[in-house]
Amino acid sequence: MTLFQLKLASAASFTWDLLQIVKPQPVQAASIPGMLGMFQIEWDGLMLSNFALEQQLHTARQELSHALYQHDAACRVIARLKKERDEARALLAQAERQVPMAATTTAPNGAALSNGKRAAEEEMGPGGKKIRQGISGDVIKELQDCNAALSQQRKRRQIPATLAPVDAVERYTQLNSYPLHKTNKPGILSLDIHYPKDIIATGGVDSNAVVFDRPSGQIVSTLSGHSKRVTSVRFAAEGELVVTGSADKTVCVWQSSENGNYDCRHTLKDHSAEVQAVTVHATNKYFVTASLDGTWCFYELASGLCLAQVADASESEGYTSAAFHPDGLILGAGTSGALVKIWDVKSQANVAKFDGHVGAVTAISFSENGYFLATAAQDGVKLWDLRKLRNFRSFTPYDEDTATQSVEFDHSGSYLALGGSDIRVHQAASVKSEWNLIKTFPDLSGTGKATCLKFGPDAKYIAVGSMDRNLRIFGLPGEDQSES
Repeated sequence: MTLFQLKLASAASFTWDLLQIVKPQPVQAASIPGMLGMFQIEWDGLMLSNFALEQQLHTARQELSHALYQHDAACRVIARLKKERDEARALLAQAERQVPMAATTTAPNGAALSNGKRAAEEEMGPGGKKIRQGISGDVIKELQDCNAALSQQRKRRQIPATLAPVDAVERYTQLNSYPLHKTNKPGILSLDIHYPKDIIATGGVDSNAVVFDRPSGQIVSTLSGHSKRVTSVRFAAEGELVVTGSADKTVCVWQSSENGNYDCRHTLKDHSAEVQAVTVHATNKYFVTASLDGTWCFYELASGLCLAQVADASESEGYTSAAFHPDGLILGAGTSGALVKIWDVKSQANVAKFDGHVGAVTAISFSENGYFLATAAQDGVKLWDLRKLRNFRSFTPYDEDTATQSVEFDHSGSYLALGGSDIRVHQAASVKSEWNLIKTFPDLSGTGKATCLKFGPDAKYIAVGSMDRNLRIFGLPGEDQSES
């Protein structure tokens, strides 16, 4: 093969390879209308692809939204189930706390006594009345021994040197105001002070009781368990227990726990109407409740057992206030019918009646000297001499339309405070001497109802509850330990 032939063959092979790589252009590309048609086809394909992607994105969003909704619904169901579980646990714990912690007492036929009630077969007697164990001889002896010891101490009693003098009380002013109860149901109906720890318990219209530490200004515990307003609250057992009475007809005994809260130990349902008063015996082992059903109940504090339920067959009025005499063998009770009844606790006999008030007896307080009794009602305050069973002095601080809501002796028996549309402090004296008014505090709540009050240790301050939600402390500014 000649050189020319080789070159010709090589050129032919190159041309063939070139024809294999470079494809010929389509016919449409040979003209502008054809090229526009090609572009239109490619644009339509791109739009269809974009539309398909948007549809897929919309479907994905719907699936995600549905999944999120299901997740939220599942979370709500789980939260509701947890809440129901916690409520069930709380109810179970409350039911367990209501079972008496003390050993149950055995009845003669072996039936057990629990939570202040007899077994079902022994609970009712003739006429549908509950059968009570009664105040035993051992309990009466314990009350008498306490009475003898306190009477001996009273004979040697002297006014403490640390008691606030009259000139200091004259300079008392409001030191603090603490909002302890709810704003939607304002009102403090009762308060008590545990002197060694200087803690205050209040009972409110909001159905709660609050334990408050005055020196620190902090709430220790909120006692929630009643369904209606708490009408009376008292400390017992060195502040370890709190007893509350309520308009829901029940009495609760609360016990201090290690974390500082108070848990319900007993719920007592022996009354058939509002419980208006709770008073604790000096032994700190027994307490009495008084109700609008016209009965008062004598309870054992440890077990919550109602030993006696006493009614006056000759009277139908309910009880609106009650208090133990300092020696513990006498119980004073005020009625809705303006009477003051004196009961012998040992025999549960009504040994005296004081009349002369107008309207329900709203408050009652015995002096520490054991001789004087102060009672409050619509017409003011009356002082009674228990030795001669007569009224020896009356205060009419307000007009006939304004009731005196509260009255209280201090622990030494040196001062008497009363509350209504304001708060007034008198210097206690004898039967024949004048009980001088030494200080008047305005009712700063604006409600015109100072519903409860109590002197602090050595009368160094006065705690006042009104028909707003605030606890007010009146005292001498320089001696207020709670001020920063």
